[in-house]
This record gives sequence, C-alpha cells and structure tokens, in this order.
Amino acid sequence: MATKASPPCPPPSKMRPIESITTPKGIVAIVGVGPKLGLSIARKFAHEGYTVAILSRDLARLSRFADEIAREEKTQVFAIQIDCSDARSVREAFEGVLSLGFVEVLIYNASQPVSWNTPKFTDVHLDSFGKSLAVSAISAFHCAQQVLPGMVERGKGTILFTGSSASLNGIAGYCELSCGKFALRALSQCLAREFQPLGIHVAHIVADGVIGSPRSSQRSDGEPSTDSSMDPEAIAQTYWHIHVQDRSAWTQEIDIRSANQRF
Repeated sequence: MATKASPPCPPPSKMRPIESITTPKGIVAIVGVGPKLGLSIARKFAHEGYTVAILSRDLARLSRFADEIAREEKTQVFAIQIDCSDARSVREAFEGVLSLGFVEVLIYNASQPVSWNTPKFTDVHLDSFGKSLAVSAISAFHCAQQVLPGMVERGKGTILFTGSSASLNGIAGYCELSCGKFALRALSQCLAREFQPLGIHVAHIVADGVIGSPRSSQRSDGEPSTDSSMDPEAIAQTYWHIHVQDRSAWTQEIDIRSANQRF
C-alpha cells in the first residue's frame, strides 16, 4: 500500500511530495530538470532505487514529471521549485531538499537559455550577462555549499556538473553562455581537488552537441541512426556510470558527443 512521504518541507507551492511504495537507497538532487537530459537523469537514478528531488522554475511541469517517474519506478520523487538566478530561492529550495535527509548525489544541470539570434557583444546587457553567470555558475556554487557538509561528514558523495562545448571554447556571440560555463568548469576542478581526498567524487560532463528527444539507438531497419543529436537517455547512463565508479579510477572530466557529429 502506498504511503505519503511527510518530511518537513517548504510550502506546497514550492515543493510537492509524490507517493512511494518502496524503501529508497538515498537522495539525488537534480537541479535544472527539463523534458530531455534532466528528466532522463532523474528517471535513471529513480530506476536504480534512489529518492529523487527534481528542481526547476516550472513547478507544474516538474509535478507532471514526478508523477510520471513515480508511477514507472515506484520510488519517491519530489518536485521542488527553484530560480537559479536568485540566491534566496536556491537557499529555500535546498532547505526542502535537505529536509528529506542525506543528499548523496547532486547533479547541476541548469543553464540560462540562449537565443540562436546571437547579439553583438556591444549589444549584450549587463543584467543579461550577470543572470547567465548566476544560473550557470553562482547557483552551482550555492548548491554545492548546501550539500558538501553532509557529504564530508559521511565521507562519500557525488557532484556532477553539466558542461557544454562552450565550457572549453569561447564562442563568438555567446559570451554570456561561455563565461558561465567556463566558471562552472573551474568550480568543478577546484572542488575535485579539495574534496576528492575526502571521498567526494566531483566530475564535469561536457555534452558537446545538440541533445535531442529520447530515442532508440537503432533504426527500425537495424542500421545505426544518422541523426547527429544525442540521446538524453544514453547521456544519463554516463552520469550513472560516473557515480558508481570505483574510487581508484574516478573520472574528473569527460566529453560526450554523437558518433555522427564532426569535431
């Protein structure tokens, strides 16, 4: 029989618990959950028995995702509203996350949307530049600070940051995205060097290419797909594999792309 989870939490407008009928392994918090990669990562960790906290600005959409995952995987899923451009919102959201218990895994997947109609550098507004930095890097800093004390206390934990090709190369017309992603990569390296000896695995995943909708890796005729977009469910497998790596062979950074993509 299903039982309703009842930990202390923020108001219902900010956090929605979903029913569960299993005993969870631990808690994974995924910041920046949309219909592609974030959802696929959440589904993968739920499938492996974790309690999942999914966070983004759109609580209504998150709740639909949580219902879907909970029905499929029979595990606890919490939808928590967060605005990664607002430090106060991040703190309040993680009060709810931490009220669930020990956060073993933090996955930071948030990124400020960018327009394909790239502006000239001289037309970029300072407010827009600052918001992109806040979402890509400053919020990641806040989120990591919230979960690291518990990880250090227990001598274990995993923090995974989602990067992109803009993490490695400045791109004309995309200074907002590139600067934020560069900073996120630096944060990942700093945390890895400080906390890896304490048992916390920190890694940066460079998703180099367009992430499409989930799909089979094979065409109906059995031939490999020629689509150059990346399957988010395949990428989610990489996040899981990094999390369960033996500490004698930890990944700090990995880049992934479609076999059909030129680079």
